[in-house]
Amino acid sequence: MYMNNYVVVSIFLILGVLLPIVALTFGRLLRPHKPVEEKYTTYESGNEPVGESHVRFNIRYYLFALMFVIFDVETVFLYPWAVAYKQLGLFALVEMCIFVGLLVVGLIYAWKKKVLQWTSI
Repeated sequence: MYMNNYVVVSIFLILGVLLPIVALTFGRLLRPHKPVEEKYTTYESGNEPVGESHVRFNIRYYLFALMFVIFDVETVFLYPWAVAYKQLGLFALVEMCIFVGLLVVGLIYAWKKKVLQWTSI
């Protein structure tokens, strides 16, 4: 019984390693390979790059993106809870209220730190 479980896991591990290797190898063999000088330029269209390649962005852009990811990912957890609400009962309601409360505390903290204000610097 237990040996059968190990066989299944080992088959999945072997397939998990072999399938990407086989797919990448076939892709490498089947793709067109015609290197020309234009392929090694920055833009294959022939446009010459203007200016420096490193551009500084405002840090607030990254903070907005991080805040979006945090709250977007966390709100995904609300959907399964809402679907199974009737089976979960009062305990799950209390846990979800704590969860949403922590999200609100995080939002208030970000608001107080003025992370959500967009000012052009």
